Amino acid sequence: MIGFIIAGLVIGALARLIKPGRQNLGIIATLLLGLAGSVIGGAVASLLGTGDMLELNVLGFVVAVIAAVALIGLAESLTSRRRRAPTRRF
Repeated sequence: MIGFIIAGLVIGALARLIKPGRQNLGIIATLLLGLAGSVIGGAVASLLGTGDMLELNVLGFVVAVIAAVALIGLAESLTSRRRRAPTRRF
């Protein structure tokens, strides 16, 4: 379990380094998005038959980082919508 958390943190950190621009995410959000990315990467690797869901392999790791980058982009777009003030049109 601790290895899974560390892998999620590493994957989340790598995703934040790869994604251009400044992200307004804390360490907990990075960890959670990295964990979600690692679950997606493990599932894809398992579906392709290259390893088990909880097994660390190259394909799963690459897919996990790509998924985490996409999740960070999604999280940024959701938080930026909330921060913008609504505009009124007359």
